[in-house]
Amino acid sequence: MAQGVAVPGTHEDHPSPKAKNYINAEAGVWSWLTTVDHKRIGLMYLVSTLIAFALGGFFAILVRLELLTPKKTFMSGHMYNQAFTLHGAIMVFLFIIPSVPGALGNFLLPIMVGAKDVAFPKLNLMSLYLYWIGALFTLSSLVLGGLETGWTFYVPYSSTTGGAVIAVTFGVFVMGFSSILTGLNFVVTIHKLRAPGMGWFRLPLFLWATYATSLVQILATPVLAITLLLLLFEKAFQIGIFDPKLGGDPVLFQHFFWFYSHPAVYIMILPGFGIASELIAVHAHRKVFGYRAIAFSSVAIALIGFLVWGHHMFVSGQSELASTIFSALTFLVAVPTGIKMFNWISTLWRSSIAWTTPMAYAAAFLFLFAIGGLTGLFCGMLGTDMHIHDTYFVVAHFHYVMMGGTVVAFVGGLHHWWPKMTGKMYSDKLGKLSALLLFVGFNATFFPQFILGSRGMPRRYYNYLDQFQPLHQFSTVGSWIIGLAFLVALYNLLDSLKNGADAPDNPWGGLSLEWQTATPPPTENFPVTPRVTHGPYDYSDDRNATGASDS
Repeated sequence: MAQGVAVPGTHEDHPSPKAKNYINAEAGVWSWLTTVDHKRIGLMYLVSTLIAFALGGFFAILVRLELLTPKKTFMSGHMYNQAFTLHGAIMVFLFIIPSVPGALGNFLLPIMVGAKDVAFPKLNLMSLYLYWIGALFTLSSLVLGGLETGWTFYVPYSSTTGGAVIAVTFGVFVMGFSSILTGLNFVVTIHKLRAPGMGWFRLPLFLWATYATSLVQILATPVLAITLLLLLFEKAFQIGIFDPKLGGDPVLFQHFFWFYSHPAVYIMILPGFGIASELIAVHAHRKVFGYRAIAFSSVAIALIGFLVWGHHMFVSGQSELASTIFSALTFLVAVPTGIKMFNWISTLWRSSIAWTTPMAYAAAFLFLFAIGGLTGLFCGMLGTDMHIHDTYFVVAHFHYVMMGGTVVAFVGGLHHWWPKMTGKMYSDKLGKLSALLLFVGFNATFFPQFILGSRGMPRRYYNYLDQFQPLHQFSTVGSWIIGLAFLVALYNLLDSLKNGADAPDNPWGGLSLEWQTATPPPTENFPVTPRVTHGPYDYSDDRNATGASDS
């Protein structure tokens, strides 16, 4: 055991004396709304994105309830279109994209590099306010006639239909600036504010993933912003850009949209990869196998991700040569992802695994994301994709990657860092129960959808053939188990704030910098500037992760 690292069940498992921390229970609401403390901003992002997640999940439950029967169950086709559109838009733009960078990234990144805050604290607060403003515009659709274009806003339908298209696209446009500014802040912080002794190859892998994500946010998000701005001008002023009736080209919108939105898939999943690396290494108490390979694979995924957008458009009429190139690049991007899976499994091999709640979520992540990644190869094959395009096979694949990957990793990461963020321990039994329920419910919900899609069930359809009803009903029951899993997790975490035991500074025995400061962290993270003396996963070395320095 490394010196100075507390492991549950030993005499070292006790909290250290607390400095004045960032929570400051006496502070009022205005103090939080005007703060530039990255930890407070991270917590406000966390609360905001979890509210969005609950709202998006509510619409998902409505969709699954409606699909219990082949015909109308309880809502009209118009309401159904609005429900699945809001589910997709809220989950993608208000939750998955901002949740890990905004909440966990903001809270942890400066502590992990040994800094007092991010490089631009006021810009960080501005990013949060832009997210709130954009979210308000997006959610205004609930009272402005709804939205039924799907979360992709495909033209010419979105440019000709009624509803709150302008309000929602403007809201996503504003949130794009929040994403860009957050990415810029993180890149500068990692480059300029690392503690003495922290070279690039002593960064935790969560930071490598966050760095790669930030590059994609900075480079890809402006394309979405321009695309949505053009859509706004076309809809508001009848300028022919995408609508063929006005002389526009609808396929051009797809190129613009997917040039952002496929890299955006990696904005969503790369932070999940980073969390998985932390959970596996810390809870297996094992030096990461192939650290540099995992680090460079994050950057490789970010770069190759800019070159594969055309695999969303195999049936759009693009040339056979273009489709062939995009198909080959799709297989290429699977290589760095496969490297990660191989290295994670190799790290776990013959290691001393502690089956804590975070490790349970990490195990679920490995299984679910493996299915999501492998089924992506079906979608990348030209001949196969022609048959499964726009079917429930794609819905299942997307959810196995985004929810089975990003969301499961996010919830696991939240349990991993919850003691550090709040100073309280939760019930490990309830935590593992929530992980089990989520694993069972998720597979019950989405695995049948692979079968539905392979049999020809199209996605987005309000009604369907009677032969598909048993699988749809099975999927709907699974969604109820998912909802129960999240309610158990929410109860467990909230209950810990009132009834949980005080958390030690290092409950899991981690070696990265966030585990070497007080719990909760003091306002400036460290009493003195830390000095890094070895890597974040050097469990075989009997050395401390930091040494005090007055710098």
